Amino acid sequence: MRPPSQYGESVVASEAEEPDPRAVSMMIYTRLAGRAVIRVVGRCNEAKEHSNLDLSQCELMQVPDAVYHLMRHTELKSCDLSDNVITKIPPKFMLKFGLIRRLNLSHNQMAKLPDEIADLGSLSRLDISYNSFISLPNSIFKIPNLKELNASNNRITDVEIQCLQAAPSLETVDLSNNPLTRSCQNELERTSKVRIILTPRVMEDWEDLTI
Repeated sequence: MRPPSQYGESVVASEAEEPDPRAVSMMIYTRLAGRAVIRVVGRCNEAKEHSNLDLSQCELMQVPDAVYHLMRHTELKSCDLSDNVITKIPPKFMLKFGLIRRLNLSHNQMAKLPDEIADLGSLSRLDISYNSFISLPNSIFKIPNLKELNASNNRITDVEIQCLQAAPSLETVDLSNNPLTRSCQNELERTSKVRIILTPRVMEDWEDLTI
């Protein structure tokens, strides 16, 4: 009979069979990343047929450089980047996709936009809802053909009213579910040139003189 190991065979065997948690995590991450890449490439190939690029729910933290390469011969009409974790849009995006008419950036983690967004001369609809904006970038109001802006469900407290009214083509702005100040909301309600969608403001107790 073979004598038992000094350290115990069962202990050594169990330790040898126990996987490294870091290796398991890396394997899962690599697998998920691989699926995301496959999804992005597939969506880009689809967009070559109908010129509408849908990269929603692709786990993106930014627009991959590969997208610009894959779409270099396609004239996009629209781009949907919603439901990702994107924090910013680089100026390169406007340079490569300068003819898009609709851009959906909703449900991301953006708090600002590059000044170059004003170069999107064909853009008519922009959706930046469900992000982290505390104010509307003035560059938005310089987009020459922008008609509809959805900026609902952000953290916007104030709006440059004069810039908004000076926007060349703006018709509708959705600012619902934002913590607008009382004075800003009152001024927006008096704006007639642009249709403003607002959430009715709940009067605080200290403002209610009937109490």
